[in-house]
Amino acid sequence: MTDLTTYPWPADFIWGSATAAAQVEGAAHLDGREDSIWDHFAQQQGAITGGDTPEVAVDHYHRMPADVQLMKQLGLGSYRFSTSWARVKPGDRAVNPRGVDFYSRLVDELLGAGILPWLTLYHWDLPQALEEKGGWANRDTALRFVDYAEVVYDALGDRVDHWTTFNEPLCSALIGYTSGEHAPGRLDPRAGLAATHHQHLAHGLAVSRLRQLGAAKVRAGAQPDRIGITLNLTTAIPNDPADPVDVEAARRIDALWNRMYLDPLLRGAYPVDLLQHVREYGLEDHIQPGDLAAIAAPIDFLGVNHYHDDNVSGHPETVDVVTSVAPTAREKRSPFVGSEYVTFPSRQLPRTAMDWEVHPDGLRRLLVRLGGEYSNLPPLYVTENGAAYDDVVAPDGGVHDAERTAYVLAHIDAVGQAIAEGADVRGYFVWSLLDNFEWAWGYDKRFGIVRVDYQTQKRTVKDSGLAYAALIERVRANIYTETH
Repeated sequence: MTDLTTYPWPADFIWGSATAAAQVEGAAHLDGREDSIWDHFAQQQGAITGGDTPEVAVDHYHRMPADVQLMKQLGLGSYRFSTSWARVKPGDRAVNPRGVDFYSRLVDELLGAGILPWLTLYHWDLPQALEEKGGWANRDTALRFVDYAEVVYDALGDRVDHWTTFNEPLCSALIGYTSGEHAPGRLDPRAGLAATHHQHLAHGLAVSRLRQLGAAKVRAGAQPDRIGITLNLTTAIPNDPADPVDVEAARRIDALWNRMYLDPLLRGAYPVDLLQHVREYGLEDHIQPGDLAAIAAPIDFLGVNHYHDDNVSGHPETVDVVTSVAPTAREKRSPFVGSEYVTFPSRQLPRTAMDWEVHPDGLRRLLVRLGGEYSNLPPLYVTENGAAYDDVVAPDGGVHDAERTAYVLAHIDAVGQAIAEGADVRGYFVWSLLDNFEWAWGYDKRFGIVRVDYQTQKRTVKDSGLAYAALIERVRANIYTETH
C-alpha cells in the first residue's frame, strides 16, 4: 500500500465519521418521540435478528456530549448525523420542541469542538403514522418531507450549512417496499418503484425549498449552503467481460442500483433500458409533468456510500460456488432485473462479517467512472465506507481489529488513487463512529471504529479508530508542512 500521506489530498479535505439517528440515539419513546417505521418493524416477530429493537440503541441521546468529545479526541473534521423525523415531528404532526432541542444542542457541541456538522434529513426513520397512510408509495409523503425539512432548517440553518436530503434511497425504497428485509417490510414491487420516484421528488422539492430558505443567510453575507444527496453505489463487474451474458447481467444491475438514481438526479430522466425492464411495475405511472425537472434541481455534492462491489454473472452458479458462498451474499435478487439469471459468483476474496467481498479497487473504479460519465457531476464525498467484523475485547482491554483497520486504510488508499486519477473527491467518512443497531441484523453486526458494550454503554476506541486518528493527524501535518 502507498504511503497514504503522499496522495494529493486537498488542503480542505474532510475526514469524518457517520451515524444515523435510529441506530444510535435510543430514547425511542422519550421526550415526545413516537414510532418510526423501524420501531414498528422491530416489533414484528422475526423481523430483526435476536428480536433486537432500537429502543435504547447506544444511548447517544443521553451520552451525546461525551460522544462529541470522543470525536474531537479522534481528530474528526466532520460528523455526519441524521435528524429523526419521528423525533422532530412525532406522527408528522406538530413540531416537538424537545426533539428539536436535542439536535440544536448536538450542533452547538460539534461547533464548540471544532467539528463540522453534516446533517442528513432522512436516514430511513419515516414516522409510522405516515406509513399507515401509504408511506413513500403515497405521493403526498414527498410534500410532508418538504415540510419536515423546513422545520429542521428553521431550527438549525443558522449553524448548519451542509445538508444531505436522503441517505441511500435504494435501501429505503426498494429493500423496504419490495423485498421486505427493511422497514416497513412490504413485498410489493409496484410500491417499491413508487417509493423510489416519490423519494426522488421529495429530494428535488426539498433542495429547492432549502435554497429559498437559505437566501436570506446569503444576503446577510454568509456562505451559501451546500446541499446534496447520498447514494449507495456499486461497481457491477461482469464475471467474464468477454461473455455477452455476463455483460448483460452487469448492465441490468447497473441500471437498477446505480443509474435509476444517478440519471434522474443528474440528467433529469430515467434510463431508457431501466424503464423497459420495469414497465410492468408501473414506474412511469407515477411521473407527473414537472417531476423530472424538480428532481434534477442542481446539487452541490454527491455523497457516495460504498462497502463492496459486485461480481455479476448471467449464468446459474455452479455447485462449487454455491457451497462456498452464503445465500445471503448471493441472492441480491429483484423482480426488476428480468427473468434471466443474475448471480454473484465468488472471486475467492476475503469477506467481512456481512459476507461482503473486500475489493477496494471497486471504490476507485466507481469514483473515477462517475466523473467520466456525468459531465455535470458535483464534487464527491465518500459519505460511508466501513466493515463489520466479529470484534473481541482482548485481555489488555483493547479491541485489536486488524481486519477492519486494513479494510479502512485500503479503501482510503483507493480514494487517494482516484483523486490522483482526476476524481474530484473532497472528503471521506468512515462508517461507523460507534457500534450500533444495524437495522435487520440488530446488534449482531459491529461496524464501529469505537466499540460499545451494549450492557454498560462503555465506549472503547478500537485499533481501527486509533489508526484512522493517526492517519488524519499525519495527513494534516503533511499538508501544513507543504503549505508553510
